[in-house]
Amino acid sequence: MSFFISAAYADAAPAAAGPAGTGFEWIFLVGFLVIFYLMIWRPQAKQAKEKKNLLGSLQKGDEVVTVGGIAGKIAKVSDDFIVLDVSDTVELKIQKAAVIAALPKGTLKAI
Repeated sequence: MSFFISAAYADAAPAAAGPAGTGFEWIFLVGFLVIFYLMIWRPQAKQAKEKKNLLGSLQKGDEVVTVGGIAGKIAKVSDDFIVLDVSDTVELKIQKAAVIAALPKGTLKAI
């Protein structure tokens, strides 16, 4: 019977291992951060810069599309709002941030 007990003691406490693999963990962490930067942060920063340039360049007479899908010609521009002509009798006052794209000149007449 004592044979089984000694076998149990032999299995009880394995030797503590040193800090194995710490170099690999750092490489993995740095690699993950590089992938995060290239796939998430950088494209978002690029889109934000393009949107800021678009909103800053809006002027009277530009043809634009809003996030709601409304297309029109800019009649008036202020700091935060624009007045959009959508037809001969309809003008909408919307926030500049709602503009999603500028259209080439003459697009609205071609529609």
